Amino acid sequence: MRGSPKAIPPRFKFVTFFVALSLHFAAVTANLRADHESIQIQSHRAFVGRDGKNFVLDGHPLYVNGWNSYWLMSQAVEESTRSRVTNIFKHGAALGMTVCRSWAFNDAAYDALQETVGVYSEQAFKALDFVVMEAGRYGVRLLLTLVNNLPDYGGKTCYVQWARDAGIVLDGDTDDHFFSHPILRNYYKAHVKTVLTRVNSFTNVEYRNDPTIFGWELINEPRCAQESSSGAFQAWIEEMAAYVKSLDSKHLLTIGLEGFYKKSGKGTSTVNPHYMPGSGTDFIENHEVDGIDFATVHAYPDLWMPWEDHSEKQKFFDAWVDAHIKDADEILQMPVLFSEFGLLNSQERLAMYTSMYDRIYESAKYRGAGGGALAWQLLDEEMANVWDDGFAIFPGQDLPMIHLIKLQSCRSKLLPSSSDECLDGDQSSSL
Repeated sequence: MRGSPKAIPPRFKFVTFFVALSLHFAAVTANLRADHESIQIQSHRAFVGRDGKNFVLDGHPLYVNGWNSYWLMSQAVEESTRSRVTNIFKHGAALGMTVCRSWAFNDAAYDALQETVGVYSEQAFKALDFVVMEAGRYGVRLLLTLVNNLPDYGGKTCYVQWARDAGIVLDGDTDDHFFSHPILRNYYKAHVKTVLTRVNSFTNVEYRNDPTIFGWELINEPRCAQESSSGAFQAWIEEMAAYVKSLDSKHLLTIGLEGFYKKSGKGTSTVNPHYMPGSGTDFIENHEVDGIDFATVHAYPDLWMPWEDHSEKQKFFDAWVDAHIKDADEILQMPVLFSEFGLLNSQERLAMYTSMYDRIYESAKYRGAGGGALAWQLLDEEMANVWDDGFAIFPGQDLPMIHLIKLQSCRSKLLPSSSDECLDGDQSSSL
């Protein structure tokens, strides 16, 4: 997503829970406000790991209910907007959400972290330090992305331009040089090392030694401009996965894929969006690389099939989620995290989120590969005018969505117990 200024059992039981909770909108709103005051400030002491198809924490399965707020570092640069970071962690923690995905890059853009190759803004790095510290204080872990495939916040386009500016001759007008050229690969590796070995100015802990960080993501939504670059991209994953693990063996690592399949691959390529051109990526082959600990998938029916009506989008979405959980179970045998999903149509959003959460829950009940989902995106209310991309959920306003998210957090934590417990008494203060 751009950052810009199996067959699943029927869902009747979950729908019943949701209807019951919906009778208490006013009470939950009040509880959310109270939760902000009662959250126990804490710090993480254990790293999230992986055991086969499951995330684990302290030896027990961990099921993720979380969100995206890609903008955290940029909003922490200035003292005047830093409260937005704190507020969104308060909201997430009050909803029982455990992981937030955000950017650990900003290349040559406004308030850049990396101003040019190897030159970093200490002010921007201190902003990222603050983000990591605040996440830990509110019991939230971070999935941090190290570069963008898209030009927003610089991305691989910026790396290619830096190489050209340095006089490096690159044949053709393509950003695929980012994956194939040894100098550009070294640019990226230098950035990885700088971030992973950063000593937090607030906590005095190196990022690679901080369990607040859930894991690292190599690149947001990688695609190749040309299908012929797929081999170079595969080699890039292999090299970068090995390099990250040589620096940091404690944290989980993923690629950042959207989940597309090659037609000739081992996965369920029939679920690809029909119009989607070749991306040079493959959900199975790319994730089978040594050092990659879990798979990721994105899901945006509005963007991938805008001409279809909602029923067709929902049908696609359900099949897309089912196929990736099945392939993660049977082929990859690793957790799959739906690290971005959203819907522009706010009237239909609830049904799609319900579908995602049900599928994750049903997989998790049987210790399947469905490891969790991260909504795109949670947004602080005062950012609405500039930062709302149409997908945003505002924790203080979207009450039906808030009920749904909170219920998912509750029943995920209760696994393998019955989710009926989420309705026994007022559970809101415990989330």
